[in-house]
Amino acid sequence: MEEEKGKIESIREWIVEHKLRTVGTLWASGILGSLAYNWSQPNMKTSVKIIHARLHAQALTLAALAGAAIVEYYDHKSGAKAERVVKLLDIDEHRPKN
Repeated sequence: MEEEKGKIESIREWIVEHKLRTVGTLWASGILGSLAYNWSQPNMKTSVKIIHARLHAQALTLAALAGAAIVEYYDHKSGAKAERVVKLLDIDEHRPKN
């Protein structure tokens, strides 16, 4: 149970650190998944399939951005973001200056 919690926590931390990459990946997978689904529908014109794929990907992107905003809000409330900033500042202080 604790190992699973650690894995979930490490995934959450990666997502927090790479928000834009996560949203971009979700957008690309949304477009590809929607195109694959729409291409299996024989009654639609190609332009309609592409428009539907774009709309589905936009909805998925908005959901991902809302999720990132919620994570950011809870990190701010819990103080986790402040701890990360302090950790980054400590690393920069020990780095040799050129």
